[in-house]
Amino acid sequence: MEPVVIGVAGGTGSGKTTVAHEVLKRAGTAKISLIQHDAYYKDLGDLAPAQRAMQNFDHPDALDNRLLIAHLQELKAGKAVEVPVYDFTTHTRTTKTRRIEPHRVVLLEGILIFADVALRRLMDVKIFVDTDPDIRFIRRLERDLAERGRTMESVIRQYLATVRPMHQEFVEPSKRYADVIIPEGGFNEVAMDMVAARIQALLLASG
Repeated sequence: MEPVVIGVAGGTGSGKTTVAHEVLKRAGTAKISLIQHDAYYKDLGDLAPAQRAMQNFDHPDALDNRLLIAHLQELKAGKAVEVPVYDFTTHTRTTKTRRIEPHRVVLLEGILIFADVALRRLMDVKIFVDTDPDIRFIRRLERDLAERGRTMESVIRQYLATVRPMHQEFVEPSKRYADVIIPEGGFNEVAMDMVAARIQALLLASG
């Protein structure tokens, strides 16, 4: 049985992770392989730390989609994969990996997953989480300060230099590829009920 692949996209701080966790809760964690696009940032270990920080991490080229596509294809074939573990404080991949077993549902979450046509072709359901820009920025600021070792000045500088323009160039236009657009993210109970029903229908259809 080939798994159902669900993509959850949206701008930074839109609530993608909340939606992904809500899908996990409703569909059952035992049936889902969760993969986050963030894990596939290219390793910048060959660059000096100052050069790493200057890279555009919000452009599709910053991510190793070739490896991600290969991993999705292996999961669809019923094989386990070793997902990279990325260190956001140093902008490098660690020597560790995270083993993901194949399940009935593969849940892929990331800002730019709809910007790649080859990735889109692997998805059975595409969900876009739509949230106001000011809310998204506040959430990103809080996350980067608490979890990624950034300063307020560096977060604001990066947001203005790359995050906002790349959102306008790549993320927002990719919304047109979504099957479902969810305002308010995982707090939209009606939308989440519809998504859960669709997942259950796909699982029943696949046996």
